[in-house]
Amino acid sequence: MQILYNLFTYLLFIPFTLYWILKGIFNTSYLDRLWQRFGLGYKKFKKCIWIHAVSVGEVQAVSPLIFTLLEKFPQHKIVITTVTPTGAHRVNKLFGDSVYHCYIPFEFPNAIYCFLESINPLAAMIVETEIWPNLYRGCGIRKIPLILVSARISRSSMPRYRKLLPLIRETLSHGIVIAAQSKADANRFVELGASNERTHVIGNIKFDIEIDDKLIKHGKEIRKRFRDRPVWIAASTHEGEEKKILAAHRMLLKNFPDLLLIIAPRHPERFSRVKDLIKKSSFNLISRSGFEKTDCYEVFLLDSMGEVTLFFAASDIVFVGGSLVPIGGHNILEPAIQALPIIIGPYFYNSEEVVNTFIEDDACVVVEDETKLATHISALLYDSAKAKRMGQKGLKIVRKNKGAIERLIHILNPILKI
Repeated sequence: MQILYNLFTYLLFIPFTLYWILKGIFNTSYLDRLWQRFGLGYKKFKKCIWIHAVSVGEVQAVSPLIFTLLEKFPQHKIVITTVTPTGAHRVNKLFGDSVYHCYIPFEFPNAIYCFLESINPLAAMIVETEIWPNLYRGCGIRKIPLILVSARISRSSMPRYRKLLPLIRETLSHGIVIAAQSKADANRFVELGASNERTHVIGNIKFDIEIDDKLIKHGKEIRKRFRDRPVWIAASTHEGEEKKILAAHRMLLKNFPDLLLIIAPRHPERFSRVKDLIKKSSFNLISRSGFEKTDCYEVFLLDSMGEVTLFFAASDIVFVGGSLVPIGGHNILEPAIQALPIIIGPYFYNSEEVVNTFIEDDACVVVEDETKLATHISALLYDSAKAKRMGQKGLKIVRKNKGAIERLIHILNPILKI
């Protein structure tokens, strides 16, 4: 099965390379350090701790762990890889020169070999669920402990994994340690071939999130520039979602004419397209890059990277994107730690158990469409006490579920103190 998989990756080499270059034509940041995508140009290390986080959300989620590792194991250099340039930008903003960032290579055997030869990790950690057979096999051959941190597999994705069961089983056989979010996730990994002895339940590291008081203060200062207007934010939105959000905002303006909507698209390459959509929808628009103290706008486009958390602090209600379209939803814990009422669409399978916990405790509302979205935002605007209760319940859930990083460090200690 591994041989067939490698053959498949080589067949994809030319078309995938062309696809990536084409992607870079539209967004030149994808061409940054392009050679690293092929396993070349990495700094060489005698030993390091390697952590892989795909993009911004994963970098943000794993940041408390990285700060803990920097403090507890200063003798080891930390290498962080991402796939996206936005993830790289977030790494640089959070950690600066205290870590080494590079891009993870494509899943080609030679690229993986060169990458691991260069960074020579003492231990490797991959955030959530990134199952790459050649990468796992490379770590196994070199006896590099590989830990899946805050690992999860949704119930809906299991049928796809079962179709590739021989390959997945072989991939998970290389001494992989599973640090799962929940017992259900742990059981799914074991079903797919993970070792019972090396499978642990640590919880979700996203619950260990901490927000800098300075950031909250800055957000409140921005809020003053909105004067006394009520504000709702649609965070991490995707293609096809903004149109529904703008429709909901149009309905809301009938009863709340001074209501402000902040739209924060998930991907920066879509900023200009979303801006055009807002203009075509006949809304008065202002963007982060042209922010002024004025009341003459109905929609605020957050066309900057890494500032969503800041603008949560300037908002009253949060809609978490990627959930009105079948993307699977994004992290609801960042607004929850700020005690904000949260609304999410029906597609939240990326964090199903977390969202269900919030729903059960009345800390989150699920809406099916733009009409229901407008209805629930309206209800929260009319009843500020209810909005506050929702936010406090969410904050309570976050505080109750902290501790995943401490449990993970317990697993890492014997490895990293070698």
